[in-house]
This record gives sequence, C-alpha cells and structure tokens, in this order.
Amino acid sequence: MLCNECPRRCGAEREENLPGGVCRSPSLPSIARAAPHFGEEPCISGERGSGTVFFTGCNLKCVFCQNREISRGRTGRTVSTERLRDIFLELEDTGVHNINLVTGSHFVSPIARALELARPRIPVIWNSSGYDSIESLRRLEGLVQVYMPDFKYMDSGLAGRYSAAPDYPRVAREAIYEMYRQRGDFVTDSEDMLVSGVLIRHLILPEAEENSRRVIDFVADNFPGDRVLFSLMCQFTPMPGTENFPELQKTVSAELNCRLCDYMAERGIEWGFYQDTDSATEEMIPDFDLTGV
Repeated sequence: MLCNECPRRCGAEREENLPGGVCRSPSLPSIARAAPHFGEEPCISGERGSGTVFFTGCNLKCVFCQNREISRGRTGRTVSTERLRDIFLELEDTGVHNINLVTGSHFVSPIARALELARPRIPVIWNSSGYDSIESLRRLEGLVQVYMPDFKYMDSGLAGRYSAAPDYPRVAREAIYEMYRQRGDFVTDSEDMLVSGVLIRHLILPEAEENSRRVIDFVADNFPGDRVLFSLMCQFTPMPGTENFPELQKTVSAELNCRLCDYMAERGIEWGFYQDTDSATEEMIPDFDLTGV
C-alpha cells in the first residue's frame, strides 16, 4: 500500500511483509512483546498489570528513544490481523486491567480491524507518541476507551532536532483535542483504574526546562480542573547513538524535576502523577523477547 496514514504522509510503499516508509515497517503489524506490564502509572498498571502490546517501528523515532531496540524496527514478528485479535483476547484472559497498545500509529488500519473482531470487554488504551493524524484517530473512535499520548515538545526547534518533526507541537495539540473530543473527561472505576478519558504524558529532557513549562501551560490552559490526567516523567536515560547531542548525555537533575513538579501545582494540575529521579535507569525498559507473540 502507499501509506499516508501518519502525519509524515511519506507516501511510501508498504507491503504485508516488506518494510517501507519513515517507520520502516510492513503494512501488517510487527510486535516485539505482548504481556502484562507493571511499569505504567498506577491507574493503568494496577495490581493485575496492563496487557501491553509493544509494536515494532515508529513514525517519530526520537534520537533519545529508550525503546530504540524496537522503534528502529530491529526486533519483532509480523502477525496477521487474526493473530493480533487472538493476542488481545489472550491478554484479556490473563486478568489484566486493560489492553495497552504501545506505539501503533503506523499500524492503525490492522489494529482497528483486529479490535473490531475481538471487541475486548476491558478498556483499550492507545499509548502513542502524540504524533497521530486526525484521520487515524477517527478510525479508532469507539474502539479505544483511553488515550495516553505523549506531549514531547512545545518547542518546534527541539522537535526538529530530536525527532525531525518540527510540526510536532501543532500535530500533537490537534491530536489531543481530537482524543478529548472522543472520550471527554476522564473516568475511573471503583479500583481507581482509568477506564475512559485522556492521560497526557511528558518526559522531561535535560536542559529543556522551558519546553516542559510550556507543555504544562498547554495542559493547564486547555484542560483546567479534572478533565484530563497528566503524568510528568523524569525517567530520561542517556542512550547509545546520542553522542552528537551532548545535552542528552546526562539524566534529569532532582532540582529540575522538583521545579517542574512545583510548577504543575502552581498551574493547578492536581490530577496526575510525577516520578522520582531514581526512575532514570534502563530497568524501566522491558525485555523485547517476543513473549506472547
């Protein structure tokens, strides 16, 4: 197929088992792991875990990606739509709280078809970089109960430098507005698990405090009160391949993390989460060993 599903609109030819495009992926989904995961926010992982499907490839490919083993497309197995449906149902049978689809923006069509076939009885989470097209999100309407986008950049210069996507701030804003249009204010159940709504995540980058403040401002200005959840993450870990980015050769300082947590409170963001700086380790990265695929 000639693919224009994501905001890159690269028009590349992607065949069922032949990679193509910026995402370097086939048209059928490629998966690196499908298993219960306990490393998400408490309202996602809970006590029984989140049924997480890690897709291979990515349409954004940030230079600092902690999941670079799969975002660069080097690990994973291509599966049919029917097999993906079965994976969803097998995860549901384990008793997890939800089905968590990680970085599937370049596989929207087969994912949507598999969800239509499976119709899980537990919430489905769209866990993305935030670099989603409106058309793709509307293909997911009614199939996804929780949207969990990153909002990486309000600074187009940083977006261009680290992700070759200077349009990221505009695209992510529009995507989040669409996600909220579909699901509205967040809803939790009797176990305090998120069952509907939007949870916006932001990863603090070293030496990019103003970028983070502008992301916080966006959330506070556009979703005041208890409309969405917000997660401020300081788990940034220096990764191989970033030697040309000296500012990315260190973790986020405790002082920067504290200042931004305080700023969240100043801007009235009370419904959310933040991490301690001891989260910045490679232990946060799962084993992409084809479990459950």
